[in-house]
Amino acid sequence: MTGLLEMSGVSVSYRTSRGRLRAVDAVDLVIGRGETLGLVGESGCGKSSLGKAVVGLVAPESGSILIDGRDPASLGRRDRQALRRQVQMVFQDPMGALDPRQRIGAAIAEPLRVQGIGRRTERTRAVTALMSQVGLRPELADRLPHELSGGQRQRVGIARALALEPALIVCDEPVSALDLSLQAQVLNLLQRLQQQRGIAYLFISHDIAVIERVADRVAVMYLGRVVEITTADGLRRPAHPYTSALLASSPAAIPGTSRIATKEIIGGDLPSPYDQPAGCRFHTRCPHAMPRCRREVPALTPVAPGQAAACFLFADAAADDLAA
Repeated sequence: MTGLLEMSGVSVSYRTSRGRLRAVDAVDLVIGRGETLGLVGESGCGKSSLGKAVVGLVAPESGSILIDGRDPASLGRRDRQALRRQVQMVFQDPMGALDPRQRIGAAIAEPLRVQGIGRRTERTRAVTALMSQVGLRPELADRLPHELSGGQRQRVGIARALALEPALIVCDEPVSALDLSLQAQVLNLLQRLQQQRGIAYLFISHDIAVIERVADRVAVMYLGRVVEITTADGLRRPAHPYTSALLASSPAAIPGTSRIATKEIIGGDLPSPYDQPAGCRFHTRCPHAMPRCRREVPALTPVAPGQAAACFLFADAAADDLAA
């Protein structure tokens, strides 16, 4: 499958005082034009690091990231800058993403100014149009970030991301800092903009209910690896034990399936990212772990149309089917 964004074998590591931390490990993902790929998993599983690699905020240790068939790392400065305009980001903390001393209009115009697009009067008109598209009154352009509500600040972040007319926006937990009513407003806005502009989203969240609402396909991450890829509908029929555990731990993901009341949630502690288990990384918490899970790394194996899981339960079943 080819797409607007193609990731092949992408790994991201950080050097820290405690040693090397591998946040993303050999991830392969594809996002098509106008598609929303949801990326879900517990905190610390590498979701945000993968998103930052996509927009160029961190450099992959290995692997390739192609945008519209081209690798930004192989291009000259001017061509790389032009290609990077195709991918923008909406951050989790709208207050932290904005300069507290910069007025809202200037913040939205900044990507245009940095890219050298339009004269000042043209940028001012563009800012007014962008604010209208995201539901902000034009008089707010002279406000400072602290004078806006959380939902308004996130709309500013979305307007900034839209300014360069990108083909893909990485949404890194864009509603997790908002209350439920504001979450619904922002999600509706993102979906409306996608319909109008044909934007693709890499939508990162730990909230399965949010992912179910916005995603066309879903990738589930655990300790830096993708353990399941499925359609939004397929998420209701989880294949990997970790996906099943995430669903059981979510109080609102699927009516009638929550196990919060009976405490049937993911067992054990998340292993240290500095000392990750060999083999299948979920085997230390998996109720179905087998001896080979401690030694071998399972590959993503097709289990149904549009669904694949990195689990030996399905690898063995596929082998039995071939033998038959």
